[in-house]
Amino acid sequence: MNKYVPEGSLISTAENREYITSVAGLERAMAEGKILEGMAVMCDSDLNITVDLCGIKGIIPRSEALYCTGGFKDIAVITRVGKAVCFKVIGMKKSENGTVTPVLSRRAAQIECTNSYIMDLIPGDIIDAKVTHLEQFGAFVDVGCGIISLLCIDCISVSRISHPKNRFSVGMNIKTIVKSIDYETGRLYVTHKELLGTWKENVEKFHIGQTVSGIVRSIEDYGVFIELAPNLAGLGELREGINVGQTAAVYIKNIIPERMKIKLVIIDIGKKEESLPVFDYYLTDKEHIDRWVYSPEESARIVETVFESKK
Repeated sequence: MNKYVPEGSLISTAENREYITSVAGLERAMAEGKILEGMAVMCDSDLNITVDLCGIKGIIPRSEALYCTGGFKDIAVITRVGKAVCFKVIGMKKSENGTVTPVLSRRAAQIECTNSYIMDLIPGDIIDAKVTHLEQFGAFVDVGCGIISLLCIDCISVSRISHPKNRFSVGMNIKTIVKSIDYETGRLYVTHKELLGTWKENVEKFHIGQTVSGIVRSIEDYGVFIELAPNLAGLGELREGINVGQTAAVYIKNIIPERMKIKLVIIDIGKKEESLPVFDYYLTDKEHIDRWVYSPEESARIVETVFESKK
């Protein structure tokens, strides 16, 4: 059976190499309906993509480059050059001199992925994804065979960030949870914050009296929010010369579970953060969740995510 993974996940596997290194292997892949990967090395003026198959040159015709229910955008094809592309072998074109050119279809791979994988997902399913593009409003992620889903910035973490680049880089492999899915179009939306731990799970790493490092995420009239972990922030006093994105050394003055608050004293301010924060995934032993509660039992305010299927 084909495994529906983000593009680039198969290209270096032994099984993929076994199929794409010979015409016989590609013919066998065509007979078996296998989804394979190769490197897109050129896109011509007619938007046909040339794929390097370990020395054999395959062609993805423009009509087979993309499966979409909306309008076809040329940029979606052009930007595949220099990247791994998935495909199914749909034919073998032989020239007069005997040269064989495999005819490939990325569209066929995406249709199979949609019908056999995407349409079987329900909200709350935990799935692999790969970051493909970052915008102010969120991150676009590949959830399988180049099928793109939107991860809104508000769903990336509980701690507020000004841009997805504060969490991710293009090409990063991450875990996500299916937030919603339109079963008519196959359009999928995902979330991420529920995998980064509850308030209690995060706060257990910290204790009153510690001095720890954090990142300034927001400056309000009543104080400065400093991120201690991607799903946990504390509040420090206002000080001059503080900017969003700077690192900070903070003293933990108090932890108040019933109010979900951490009171901080800012000891020192450093330079802008230069690297992405390291985050730990929770729920690694699960494939699906129906409900996630961020707030601790002591809190009167309930912060939760309920995953409801409308299938």
